[in-house]
Amino acid sequence: MARTIKIDPAGDISSILFACNVNAVRSAMAEAMVKIAFPGKIFTDSCGVVPGQADGFAIAVMEEAGYDIGNHQPKSFADLDCEFYDVIISFSPEAHARALELTRNIDSQTLYWPVDNLADLRGSREERLRAYRAVRDDIAAKLGVYLETEIAVKA
Repeated sequence: MARTIKIDPAGDISSILFACNVNAVRSAMAEAMVKIAFPGKIFTDSCGVVPGQADGFAIAVMEEAGYDIGNHQPKSFADLDCEFYDVIISFSPEAHARALELTRNIDSQTLYWPVDNLADLRGSREERLRAYRAVRDDIAAKLGVYLETEIAVKA
């Protein structure tokens, strides 16, 4: 059963960059959600302070919600031209600091949305999946406040 999160308008946004420490979980999840919600309308990408590697738990919980991030190629800020994004949304203090540094002399909004970092997560497989689902749903809710669409995540 899908739970729908209603979201309000954020204005005229044509490009969003999502950033976190490692481009494998939070930023990759947000990128996929916006790409599905706004196909061909909002250019979106994601990166990390470091690129990292694909994360199996992130892939699994996104698949549960109908998103395929299995082919996501982790990237770093250095891999992208970060000067043309309307907004850079960071999920970690380190990524936000990097975004602020990059946008010091360009017209790009920078936002910091704190979302749990799962890098040192311990526990059983089911406990980890619950934590990843909570992060997925937190990101969907934050997008829900910011953009005009509906994002469905399975409960």
